[in-house]
Amino acid sequence: MRALNFTLASQYMSGPINRSISRTISVAPMLDWTDKHCRYFLRKISQHTLLYTEMVTTGAIIFGKGDYLGFNQEEHPVALQLGGSNPSDMARCASEAQKLGYDEVNINVGCPSDRVQNGRFGACLMAEPETVAACIKSMRAEVDIPVTVKSRIGIDDMDEYEDLTRFIDVVAASGCDTFIVHARKAWLKGLSPKQNRDVPPLMYNRVYQLKQQFSDLHISLNGGVKNLDDVQLHLNHLDGVMIGREVYSNPYILAEVDKRFYQDNSVSMTRAEVVMAMLPYVEQQIARGVRPWSIARHMLGLFQGQPGGRIWRRYLSQNGTKADAGVELLTDALDVLLEAQSKAKQFQSEMIG
Repeated sequence: MRALNFTLASQYMSGPINRSISRTISVAPMLDWTDKHCRYFLRKISQHTLLYTEMVTTGAIIFGKGDYLGFNQEEHPVALQLGGSNPSDMARCASEAQKLGYDEVNINVGCPSDRVQNGRFGACLMAEPETVAACIKSMRAEVDIPVTVKSRIGIDDMDEYEDLTRFIDVVAASGCDTFIVHARKAWLKGLSPKQNRDVPPLMYNRVYQLKQQFSDLHISLNGGVKNLDDVQLHLNHLDGVMIGREVYSNPYILAEVDKRFYQDNSVSMTRAEVVMAMLPYVEQQIARGVRPWSIARHMLGLFQGQPGGRIWRRYLSQNGTKADAGVELLTDALDVLLEAQSKAKQFQSEMIG
């Protein structure tokens, strides 16, 4: 017998109302992670957190045949992150994003991978602020939604504070008033993208200093944020905080965001209720030919740090990729987890008794 049922799931089928955009808390664009299924799932946990797509290149949008701009209306507020450096192509893609209903378009000036560099976008554009400014100007001429920039604090030997402020000066002059700054520099040669997320030291004070100097700009910080107490400390100096890998490994961290940072006292769903709220979406996607693992893989960390969390992850991992997997993948995993939790409580009670 199911511990929960589809009646409960139906209570949460409707998505959030599209609200005015706030960048107080956001979830970073993460390649292969923050796809539309992941964002739909995260929106069940927080109604206000700004969600970003994976980086999508202008070439994929203009010449590709995939649904690179697809998203669920329930994801709002949601921003598209674009990779590119040709002003006309960037404007064309921004215009398409606005037509589809995205709330923001963000330019990737932070990714250090070789593939991105070969395409002349990402972190290498920190050496070309005039190119970024030209893209901003061209995009703003075509759209009314915000056009923002996500960058590093520097690249290679261009890592002095003066290099960063020159970049901000030039790009801001084109009309960009919002910058998300990953508080690490990037090495374009010698470090892998993964190493570039950990090896260069975090320099939060440099981002704080940036906000002090450019007080009229919205400055958000990204990099190394592990918990909401860290978020609060950063917000004492900055306008916003973007959380990345911690959200993916421990998504329920967002459950306190709405109340703590948006003064929304609505009752958050429990982890089990989140699972049940996902069932109608999983069924819908299966009917469209999507494998349930494409959704469930984003939910592996939902019970992170909770009794039975490992059992939840193991069950999904072992059964999610099976050819006959269906929506019951999630309900069965939840049943196994709840049974394990019940046995653990019973054992503790007997030990105390």
